[in-house]
Amino acid sequence: MAAINSPTMRLLHALSLLILVSSAGASIGVNYGTSGDNLPTPTQAVALLKKSGVTQARIYDTNPSVLNAFQGSNIQLMVGVRNDEIVAIGQDNATAYKWVNDHIVPYASKCNITGIAVGNEVLSYDSSEAVLLLPAMKLIHTALVSYALDGMMKVTTPCSTDLLVSKFPPSTGAFSANLSKSTMEPMLDFLSACGSFFMLNVYPHKEYQKNQQNMSLEYALFQSNPGVVDSATGFLYTNAFDSLLDATYAALAKLNRTDLQILISETGWPSQGEAYEKGLSPSNAQTYNANLIKHVLSKVGSPGRPGVLIITYVYELFNEDKRQGPLSTRNMGLFSNDMAPVYAVDLSGSGIMQVTSPPTASATRTWCVAKQDATQDNLQAALDYACGLGAADCLPIQPGQACFLPNTRASHASYAMNSYFQKNPNSVNACNFQGTATITTKDPSYSNCTYPSSTHLNSGQRSSSGDLAPRSTVIFLLSAAIVLLFGAR
Repeated sequence: MAAINSPTMRLLHALSLLILVSSAGASIGVNYGTSGDNLPTPTQAVALLKKSGVTQARIYDTNPSVLNAFQGSNIQLMVGVRNDEIVAIGQDNATAYKWVNDHIVPYASKCNITGIAVGNEVLSYDSSEAVLLLPAMKLIHTALVSYALDGMMKVTTPCSTDLLVSKFPPSTGAFSANLSKSTMEPMLDFLSACGSFFMLNVYPHKEYQKNQQNMSLEYALFQSNPGVVDSATGFLYTNAFDSLLDATYAALAKLNRTDLQILISETGWPSQGEAYEKGLSPSNAQTYNANLIKHVLSKVGSPGRPGVLIITYVYELFNEDKRQGPLSTRNMGLFSNDMAPVYAVDLSGSGIMQVTSPPTASATRTWCVAKQDATQDNLQAALDYACGLGAADCLPIQPGQACFLPNTRASHASYAMNSYFQKNPNSVNACNFQGTATITTKDPSYSNCTYPSSTHLNSGQRSSSGDLAPRSTVIFLLSAAIVLLFGAR
């Protein structure tokens, strides 16, 4: 470690970190795991990431077939050392060099590898892996230096918020004294000396499960709520994500490490769970991830670190049915194993996620209608957007026209949503409206009121029942940007 402790080398490492942070900015990445049956091939997975506008990804090992698939993709890639590899690497310098030589060097010039995550949540367990975690990190870094790769790749390890003995209010955030002295302080010294990140896994749904009496679902999902004031700082917290982030920054500050930037290595919301796991559903998963992405890309930072850009990896690309644990652990994916979206979320922040669902076995007509539990305010917002910026055909719901009656907000919103859905690329994203709408195969037409429909053909193409030319992509993206800026009326 002598080389990286010199003032010149520390300056170079700090500059390289600054360059990495500046180039990445506030950005969204995706975790890609492979513990599942009948998952898409790595080549298909990388193509899906690119199509979804993802520029950063994290994998949990160095599987050659996965690394080969990322070659030439320009996706910034965080690779992993498995937990079961840590002991051997941490005990032997030669093993560490061989690991880097075998798993990193052959791909360094072909894949855009930006970091190596040694293990995952290793410090959460009292184990031999935890004891040898820092030695393994140091030896891998030393090997990278010998290959002149340390400027390209940062060595770090993902930690859980469970390491905090105090989380709320965020200003009280702290690691246990025993952990700090024996493990945390030396590791933070290493990360700082190398100009690396502190990786943090943040799961508000787990905090909600443990603290439902003190935490509202709205607070966990980034939804509207009164928030909670940290009396020590005066900061108002309106979501659990920022609260956990700032609690960790407070814990780092107590160890005199205000120079370290936190990278969110995992966060997400399950679309299913066990009966005892409350608040887990596709709708809430969509809400959490959509609001998370909007929050991160807004570049507002957190109350304790306003304007500090956050790099955040959503967990995860696919549902992994071989994962151990409760049902929720196997239902974190954005996509199922046939690459169909579990729910619609725009990962790029552009306002639309262009993902085509697999073709159906036979022709199926589809419509977009309002959800039965949608609030009147959300219905009005959707109606205003569809008939305004969305350029839907809202003439039939005007007084005296075929679809005016019943004169209810839900009925009018359904017709407007469907018109917008048919005029656009007909992906599930065009039938979202902040989670207020849903796709149906049941014809909502009635009396003289006819809802236009889309037809999914065997070839996977779609045709419309009317002359419904798609709107310009530029106009659509501009409209979406305006909605993100000004919100629903």
